Amino acid sequence: MHHAENGGAWEALLPVLALLVCAGGYLLLARRVRRRNPVRGWNPWRTAAFCGGLLLLAAALLPPVASLAHRDFRGHMAQHMLIGMYAPLALVLGAPTTLVLRALPASRARRLTALLHGGPARLLAHPVTGLLLSTGSLAPLYFTPLYDAVAARPAGHWLLHAHFLLAGCLFAHAVAGPDPAPGRPGVLARLVCLGCAVAVHASVAQLMYGGYWVAVHAPVPQVQGAAEIMYYGGDIAELLLAAALVATWRPARGTVTGHAVRSAR
Repeated sequence: MHHAENGGAWEALLPVLALLVCAGGYLLLARRVRRRNPVRGWNPWRTAAFCGGLLLLAAALLPPVASLAHRDFRGHMAQHMLIGMYAPLALVLGAPTTLVLRALPASRARRLTALLHGGPARLLAHPVTGLLLSTGSLAPLYFTPLYDAVAARPAGHWLLHAHFLLAGCLFAHAVAGPDPAPGRPGVLARLVCLGCAVAVHASVAQLMYGGYWVAVHAPVPQVQGAAEIMYYGGDIAELLLAAALVATWRPARGTVTGHAVRSAR
């Protein structure tokens, strides 16, 4: 019993420490950027967005949501929405890559920019990649025995969280991120990808609610409740992502990377 309590304490403590480190690192970089260029400074709304994303992660990874997720499939789906859709959008709107570029010395900023222009980074920054990793994983996860196999192991549970978070961040960045993304296509292509995400989320939620092909071992009311969370929660998140796309779109987006490097000098 004592060992289980210690395990539960560490399971709560480690996410808190990780999130505090992320928040502290972001705030230190923002302070450095403001000191380097007091006139331009750093947009406080970016800081608020990033810290808001960390708070959403904390809400998902700590009780009561985390405790509910271990015993109720609806709790898992609430976690999924927070970790995979809401927190990533807020984190991406914090423009962490731009912040790092402006905080680094010019030579290191140029090296980072070269990486951002490389083939792997361009592939990862494409919205189709984010779409396949985030939305494309829903059917294999819930319509095969994969979810039960992964959720039964603590390590698998954390790997699933990491997948939701990273895939969600890639998709949010590719669709509406203010950070430099040289391989990002035009607005129309991004809207098409976002529309595909909406359609897939709705289809998976409706099939889950109807009990078609669902391979999750949970009571029917839990599965149907989780399907409703996915349907309505996904719609709201994707509307917010569309609004962010409109708000962050600029006609001359291709010059952002070079501008960020110049500002870091």
